[in-house]
Amino acid sequence: MEAETLALAQDMDMSMWGMFAQATFIVKMVMLMLILASFWAWSIIVQKHIMYRKARTEAETFDRKFWSGEPLDELFEQIGTDPDGQSQRIFASGMMEWRRSHRTDGGMIAGATARIDRSMDVAIAKETEAMQSGLPVLATVGSTAPFVGLFGTVWGIMHAFIGIAASQNTSLAVVAPGIAEALLATALGLLAAIPAVVFYNKLSADSDRIVAGYEAFADEFATILSRQLDS
Repeated sequence: MEAETLALAQDMDMSMWGMFAQATFIVKMVMLMLILASFWAWSIIVQKHIMYRKARTEAETFDRKFWSGEPLDELFEQIGTDPDGQSQRIFASGMMEWRRSHRTDGGMIAGATARIDRSMDVAIAKETEAMQSGLPVLATVGSTAPFVGLFGTVWGIMHAFIGIAASQNTSLAVVAPGIAEALLATALGLLAAIPAVVFYNKLSADSDRIVAGYEAFADEFATILSRQLDS
């Protein structure tokens, strides 16, 4: 009996693919869900990394042009009413409201400063939403993937114990393969969750810094326009 058990254990494929193939249907579905969640999280991580780097470069380039001493009207004519950059769109929203606030006689409509501030706040809110889109997915994967993997492990261990009871053999050679297959689900859950949590925290901090830069620029721009109004 022991020789047959040992031969059976040696014939089992204990590679990653082998353990996946030998797992129950429920555990396989759990593993596939975790693998897909991991790929989804990494796609968001790469996309946000590229997006944030592009946003920082665009903000630095536009900031140099804004403070170069070039007249604001000429700068606005260059970028247009629907520019590509985030900082440019915030600037354009303020300039469009600035121009709308002029009366035909050259004077300013009352409450122009408040309207310009609100216009730029709306533009910042839109950019913030775009910056932070996808981050909730990372938070969800990071918080739920370990529990999904644990569910697969519990189900796999339960199935392994049922098999042990049916075979009435408790030797390690029989128990270990089923337990290993079950624990693979937990490993995949951690593999999906750990990068998601780490990069969620990093990308959230990066997003907050970029948005804070937009808000600081909007405040400076509003101050310049207010100064022109007072003069």
